[in-house]
Amino acid sequence: MHKLPLNQAHLNKLKACGLQNLSADVCEYLCFEPGESVTNEGAPISRFLVVMQGQAKACRTAANGNSLILCYYISGGMIGEIELLTDQQTAGTTVTAITKFECIAVHYQDCQTELKTNTKFLRTLGTVLAEKLTASSESLATSALCSGEQRLCSYILQNSNCGRFHDLLSDVCCSIGISYRHLFRLLNQLCKDEILMKDDSGYQI
Repeated sequence: MHKLPLNQAHLNKLKACGLQNLSADVCEYLCFEPGESVTNEGAPISRFLVVMQGQAKACRTAANGNSLILCYYISGGMIGEIELLTDQQTAGTTVTAITKFECIAVHYQDCQTELKTNTKFLRTLGTVLAEKLTASSESLATSALCSGEQRLCSYILQNSNCGRFHDLLSDVCCSIGISYRHLFRLLNQLCKDEILMKDDSGYQI
């Protein structure tokens, strides 16, 4: 993770969210590399993130250690807004960068009153939450109505970086709702069809 100074584009983004009156010392610009954790489920959290660009995925971990993808962030949205609104002290999800991922961090310990009484910011939060609810509904419909191959291909496209895919296959099974055996059958067929190419580190599209 790299910390960078705010520039005018970042200030404009904060203004669009209604946060132009925040003190500069509570905001910083963060850049995460692919595969790097943005937040960790269960870890203390005292900031929310305004996404500028890049792609990341948010996951919850089950008792058996498998992860389920809840949503994706693609050059937009916010991370940690639920924890802010519910006064939750720990992160509810693990967010991992898929590509280079850039966002503005707002450390809210000293500005919670401003955030929770700022009408424009609260409207922005409402929009963000509504978009996540819509995406969740669409994901549920996809799981119920699309074939395993369609769900797998969609998953690979969303989680690939520069045409490469190397997620844990146990997490893939959990996220798209198919067995390990069926997953390998589908991956082998995609390789036979020359849609994927297997190598030591994963798959190339």
